[in-house]
Amino acid sequence: MEPDTPNSQSREATLAARNRRLAETLKNSRDKLQQLNAQLEELAEPASTYGTFLAYGQRHREAEILNASGHRLRVKISPFVSPNSLKPGMRVRLGDGLIIVEEGGYEETGGLAQLMERIGEDRAIVASASGEENVVSLAEPLMDTARAGDTLLVDTKLGLATEIIDKTEVNQLSLEEVADVAWEDIGGLDAQIEQIRDAIELPFTYPELYRRYELHPPKGILLYGPPGCGKTLIAKAIANQLGGGSSHFLNVKGPELLNKFVGETERRIRLVFERARDIAESGQPVIVFFDEMESIFRTRGSGVSSDMETTVVPQLLTELDGVESLSNVIVIGATNREELIDPAILRPGRLDIKIRVDRPDREGARDITRRYITGRLPLAATREELVDATVDALFADRPYVQLRLIDGGEVTLHYRDFISGAMIANVVDRAKKLAIKETVGSSLAGEAEVAGLTAEHLRAAVIMEQDESEDLPNTNDPDAWSRISGVRGSRIVEARVLS
Repeated sequence: MEPDTPNSQSREATLAARNRRLAETLKNSRDKLQQLNAQLEELAEPASTYGTFLAYGQRHREAEILNASGHRLRVKISPFVSPNSLKPGMRVRLGDGLIIVEEGGYEETGGLAQLMERIGEDRAIVASASGEENVVSLAEPLMDTARAGDTLLVDTKLGLATEIIDKTEVNQLSLEEVADVAWEDIGGLDAQIEQIRDAIELPFTYPELYRRYELHPPKGILLYGPPGCGKTLIAKAIANQLGGGSSHFLNVKGPELLNKFVGETERRIRLVFERARDIAESGQPVIVFFDEMESIFRTRGSGVSSDMETTVVPQLLTELDGVESLSNVIVIGATNREELIDPAILRPGRLDIKIRVDRPDREGARDITRRYITGRLPLAATREELVDATVDALFADRPYVQLRLIDGGEVTLHYRDFISGAMIANVVDRAKKLAIKETVGSSLAGEAEVAGLTAEHLRAAVIMEQDESEDLPNTNDPDAWSRISGVRGSRIVEARVLS
């Protein structure tokens, strides 16, 4: 036997390394061949079917599903599916032998239906666009969130609702968190605010006293008066102050409820109160605010082309007087045509309290102006000087219309007789724009920068606002002036707008 030499040892190491590489190559080839065989086997498998998971069965790894034909089946669950990962309404993939092998999320397409009423925790009555009603099961995500009035994605064949669809109608009637408006943010309406607080806040602040005296809180309030004087702002402040700011505010504009189809307007009114009651059950106060109330709840029998109000008004009366309690729900109506609202709505026991939100006097206008001319603005004079200049300009003598009464007398109304909070806000905004324009012009001309808002800017803004007369009624109709002029006791026979 020949002794090992360095050359022979080197050859042996090289051959050993080559053998290891060959072994690794063979192993990798075998693994790839196995993968290819597995893929071929998968391609040869029959097509998978899908079903809808309903609930777990009584036995271990057993479930109830609905197949594509709507038949209820009891099937096994693969060990590879995580325990308790399947939820009612979830789509599942079925392998050979109808075994659940994979979860597939929730269905994303289908028909739309409106939720009319909940039945227990997992079922509901829904209505299609044609009015057909069905009872469906609710998928797990809907059990805690679906409410009356929601638009649901529904598979009527399977009898299953899987998703809430945000739709314009539902968004318009959805309950919103209250805007951050406090009583201190409202100017010029101290008397009205005190009256409202006595009527609304006391029942919620001292409910035990109301129970002891067997006194019920008012169901509703009517805020009436000229446009732009703070009716909507008062309603938001009421909602914000009740329940320490935890209340909800449902803002319903009258024209949004109107629908040409028979029964649709009434259905929407029911929807409003259903949602309000649903939230109020948790103990949170709910404000249902009907803006432009006269547009929908007119006096019955006053229709020109149709008497829609003969069914719409009774629907509201039913909601106010119905057997279902309106606990923690307050109805607030706002209008500038209170004479058009049906008297049955305004009687005590429905809209119990009627508060006129009138145009501000000089002190009220001063209070409102202070809220818009703040110390945070760049001012060329003191804040009080600018407020005084604005109020003086607003209440200056400037005739607008001359009214002739039936008894021969005449009344001249000035622009100051039509002042509103909205007008004052617009005047201050105009003055700010004038100040900005002057600052930009001075900067381009290389001159010194303007000091800020001046009395001249505010006076010019008042003149511009009055010249445009945006919220003043430009009409020669005596009956219209009888309503807005405030003249009582004498009929106006002629109105002459002064240029």
